Amino acid sequence: MKTYRWTSSKWPAEYRQAKVSHGIHRVLASIEDPQRRFAVILDPPVHERSGERRWTRDAASRALGWQVTVPHTVQEKVERIHDLAADDQVAARIASDLLRRPEVAFRVMAEDDTARHMVNRAQVERAQQIAETTHMKAAEAVRAPVPLLDQVRSTMHFVDLVGACSAFVAQVGRVVPALRGHAFTADERATVERNLARVRGASDWVESAVTTGNVGLDEALAQLLRGE
Repeated sequence: MKTYRWTSSKWPAEYRQAKVSHGIHRVLASIEDPQRRFAVILDPPVHERSGERRWTRDAASRALGWQVTVPHTVQEKVERIHDLAADDQVAARIASDLLRRPEVAFRVMAEDDTARHMVNRAQVERAQQIAETTHMKAAEAVRAPVPLLDQVRSTMHFVDLVGACSAFVAQVGRVVPALRGHAFTADERATVERNLARVRGASDWVESAVTTGNVGLDEALAQLLRGE
């Protein structure tokens, strides 16, 4: 009742609009300046679907800069996502899902220097965490039996291998989008193809080592990796 009374006090009878709901009157009642309030209600926006000039609850909220129920503009949609992603776990899941979309990831990295800096910083901090964990295990292994020391060394090599793969993917992900519109010459294509052959050879070697445990390198593959 207090709300109804407050709303009615903001709208003298001669300024109330019969075709506008009491709920919309209540929203627009928050406009402090009476003259502006009475003028605004007479100037409804164009409804996106019907094309008619009329008030809705969202249109009234939008006029005051309030959050709307059904967002239409980019900014309104962004604000809604921010509200839903107030929890860090939800935000991390949304960011992970969106960055899997190549065009989204490219635009973020190309247009937002701060976002690119934060992603790079997170990668560095993650690498530091892995390195610190590995070093702690190595320090403990110094006082441990030989089998455990061998296990730690193996873990360090595993981390190095994963890091090498991640570094390659990250570098390619940074360089390839920047080549958009570049017309490769015949020599450039030949150079890239030779290097891709080396990459494929190295990848096959890694896969074989992981699958069979055989880390040996035959002479033909060695020559390929040396670029011979």
